[in-house]
Amino acid sequence: MGPRRDRPASTPPAPHWLAPRQLGGRAAPVPRVALVGANGHGRWHRRVIGPLHETGRVRLVALVDTRPIECEPAAPVPTGVPVFTDHRAMLADVTPDVVVICTPPHTHLRIARDAVTAGADVLLEKPPLLSTAEHEELSGALATTGRVVQVGFQALGSAALSALTDAVSAGRVGAVNGIATVAAWQRPDAYYARAPWAGRRLLDGRPVLDGALANPLAHAVMQCLAVAEALGGRPVEPVSIEVERYRVRPIEVDDTAALRVRTRHGPPIVAAVTLAGEDFIAGEVIVTGAAGRAVLEYPTDRLLLPGEATARTVPGRRGLLENLLAHRADPQAPLIAPLARTAPFTAVLTALRAAPEPALLHGDLVETVGAGAQRVLRIRGINEVLRRVVDEGRLPSELGVSWATAPWRAEPGGQE
Repeated sequence: MGPRRDRPASTPPAPHWLAPRQLGGRAAPVPRVALVGANGHGRWHRRVIGPLHETGRVRLVALVDTRPIECEPAAPVPTGVPVFTDHRAMLADVTPDVVVICTPPHTHLRIARDAVTAGADVLLEKPPLLSTAEHEELSGALATTGRVVQVGFQALGSAALSALTDAVSAGRVGAVNGIATVAAWQRPDAYYARAPWAGRRLLDGRPVLDGALANPLAHAVMQCLAVAEALGGRPVEPVSIEVERYRVRPIEVDDTAALRVRTRHGPPIVAAVTLAGEDFIAGEVIVTGAAGRAVLEYPTDRLLLPGEATARTVPGRRGLLENLLAHRADPQAPLIAPLARTAPFTAVLTALRAAPEPALLHGDLVETVGAGAQRVLRIRGINEVLRRVVDEGRLPSELGVSWATAPWRAEPGGQE
């Protein structure tokens, strides 16, 4: 980050309700929280932190961003909270207990490593890291410092996901032979103009990987990995990763992709996603077994199990920051999304990092809707292709799709 921005010369004393609380006869200091990356999606984190600050569960002690802080009516900046443009200066000056990191993916390792070295626990936005080597480096820093990292896969805190994994473990779908996810979204031109790293594979020589699988639809892949983990009763171990990647714009990453992960234990995992869809598919996690099929629409927490006529909403999501605070207060309270749990997801990103440039789809295959910044490109027939991929467990090239290319295949640990 750039040079430090001017800030108040002194910070007013904390309100009386931010004084250390009494817990079991001992003072329990209120956790001091800093947010690095306070604009853009960081405003969502400000809306989470704001009520916790107001009720005295945390004390917001710093915001960090390279640009002036954007107004967020639902989470105004409390009086006296200093603003920085350099996370290192912030760490040295205010010594937070927890650092929330919501910055571009290629900056995550450096900022998270600095934060844990400074003694803070971290809530790190997804995608957490861009390679297995980075994952191992940060894991080593955690082992050395004794700190923890929670990763921002908030859908893992869903009660609907727990209901699905409980049903699968209890045999509601019978012997499982497939885990899959499908999603069809649309992203306009403005989406790819949102930041210098948008749609990029590299920025200033550093990997970014802002593709559909790595970023906007990362939750879909991680949900599948969570189901596989619950089914096998152990961490997922990918043994091969096959991916076909496509794009409809002059970008460097995929906006459409089909992925198949074969694991050491359990059925294959298949993902078929696009940001150039026709009809909208919010995002479904599909578990197929001998007794039928279970479908979780993960963005809405709607769940359909075998034997049920209609999907039902399963309410309840545990917040990742609140869960991190609970873990700090009692280490026996498990983290929802510890860094170690995301290792298989990062193995997928490692394969994407090594894969060749996505194939460009164009001509009559692609239709244009709208104009200007809201122009959307859609692939004709893509939704039907995605559905076939998840239904049959085969990639587009294996289905004989005319525009499909041969898949890239990798074995985890084989890429740098």
